[in-house]
Amino acid sequence: MRTIKIAFSLISILVLASCSNEQEITPYRGKVKFETLSVSSKLAGRIGRLYVGEGDEVRKGDTLAFIDIPELSAKMIQAEGAMTAARGQFNMANAGATTEQLVQIEGKLDAAKAELNFATESYSRLENMYRDSLISRQQLDEVKMKLEMAKAQVAAVEAKREEAGKSVRVEQLDQARGQLERARGAREEVLTASDEKYLLAPANMTIETISLEEGELLTPGYTLFNGYRKHSVYIRFTINESRIYDFEQGMELKMVNPYTNEEMTGRIAYIKQLPQYADITTTAPLYGLSESVYELKVIPTSNASESTYYQNATILIKE
Repeated sequence: MRTIKIAFSLISILVLASCSNEQEITPYRGKVKFETLSVSSKLAGRIGRLYVGEGDEVRKGDTLAFIDIPELSAKMIQAEGAMTAARGQFNMANAGATTEQLVQIEGKLDAAKAELNFATESYSRLENMYRDSLISRQQLDEVKMKLEMAKAQVAAVEAKREEAGKSVRVEQLDQARGQLERARGAREEVLTASDEKYLLAPANMTIETISLEEGELLTPGYTLFNGYRKHSVYIRFTINESRIYDFEQGMELKMVNPYTNEEMTGRIAYIKQLPQYADITTTAPLYGLSESVYELKVIPTSNASESTYYQNATILIKE
């Protein structure tokens, strides 16, 4: 019986001590957070090499990974070929007809004039024969038709020679210039895509997780690296509605690390309502089910660079 009484007394002491400790703990419990960063690729490819590991600290512009994209080489060859062809078309349009082309046109004109002279002489002879009733009207009309065709041929070749002797048409130059600019755009697109083979750190950051290994396929937009800005620490508190009126934006707060007893100060950057019940789970405040829950974002203002912070560590507001 005496043993039972002693055990009961010990349990009572422990319960009272627990209640006493609970009363000393502030209800304003927050978690250390960092501004997070995600690094992904714009193009699909296989991870050729990873240059960093989880936990590494990198600076802005450091190379994080190399993405192997073999299709870029083929696209570059196509773009270079299109550039060469378009540049040739533009130069040819800008220069107009060549000397060889002009010689060919003159040769065609001489031939057309010779045919016209022959058709003219033939028509004169047959016209005299028709007057003497030696040939029919149909035969004369056939020769006249050949004469008109010869005249038309001479006129067409002369027009072509005149066009070749002038500068090229503005429309042709615009068309050739447009093809050249299109080819240049395709080449620049490939060059820009080539730069995407290397994933670079967007800021000074600590690598938290790497989602894929070397040799695995990376799809566009898929996050390969997750990390956070090392010096972007803030404390996130969730406060229920009945206590939110004790705070206001810009207020200075005193906080303490319950495990190291290190004290610090901070400023409330914003207060916003949390839209979902699940958002309160990181700090587990005392609240009523009918109450709204709000988030405080507190930026440390003292010893921020000298203190050691760990993601999701507990911080209390000192009352």
